[in-house]
Amino acid sequence: MTGSEVKKLFYMENKKGVLGKLKDGLLKTRRNLTERIEGVFGGRIDAQALEDMEEILITSDLGVKASKEIIGIIERTDPVNLRETLKGEIFNILKKGEASLLTNGHKPAVIMVVGVNGNGKTTTIGKLAKRFKDEGKEVLLVAGDTFRAAAIEQLSVWGERVGVKVVKHKSGADPGAVVFDAIQSEKAKGADVVIVDTAGRLHTKAPLMEELKKIKRVMDKELPGAPHEVLLVIDASTGQNAIEQARIFHEAIGVTGIVLTKLDGTAKGGIIIAIIRELEIPVKMIGIGEKIDDLRDFNAEEFTEALFE
Repeated sequence: MTGSEVKKLFYMENKKGVLGKLKDGLLKTRRNLTERIEGVFGGRIDAQALEDMEEILITSDLGVKASKEIIGIIERTDPVNLRETLKGEIFNILKKGEASLLTNGHKPAVIMVVGVNGNGKTTTIGKLAKRFKDEGKEVLLVAGDTFRAAAIEQLSVWGERVGVKVVKHKSGADPGAVVFDAIQSEKAKGADVVIVDTAGRLHTKAPLMEELKKIKRVMDKELPGAPHEVLLVIDASTGQNAIEQARIFHEAIGVTGIVLTKLDGTAKGGIIIAIIRELEIPVKMIGIGEKIDDLRDFNAEEFTEALFE
């Protein structure tokens, strides 16, 4: 076996493992969406079946726009090809939301991570740090959530676990000052990636959103162009509420990508389709488990395969 054949075999085996993990993680969503849809069509596509299907799509959190688009295509489809047509349309929507992290070409690359409490924001930061550290990059974490002492401590624990430095001030300090000190320091020391934690904002609270805008301005002033990524962490189980969260964060600070967490514990994974179709914000990464390596790049083909297998 040649070297290229060995690499190809390794790639295929690794892909099989990733896909298997993704299939397991999307089990509840698959049962809630694709299996229910197949159950309403008995080899026929009629008005009642289409009405039932639209209800399933909407209640599976695909959103009204995506649901109506899919129904419009399905009603012109041969029942024999229903599964493949549905699969193809969902893939086409998901493919539009596939994008890579914008960290290449920047030193340091600054990633601002935002989201409401309980969505897995700090855990996501820790997993991202592990990923970059494994790639041989020098990583710095910044404890910009100064409103909760527990948040600073949690980020410090992740720093120790992954083996990366954490910049932090005392609880109650100005988060902008923490970010300023961190970026100013790392411009001289040469970190590759700076990941900034922020307080878990209630997206309906205007003063707290203004604080995020201030932090972003501080970054740009000290390092023009920063942050290079603004990642919004969303818990998939929040369903349609995730759309409103994403819309308000995006309007306030310009979200560059979504990290959709906790897909393995919910039947509401269809929300990823609604986010992409209605807001046109890329989904950069997905969380499909609690292990440190369970934060994955979003891949439309793999996601669609896992949703239909």
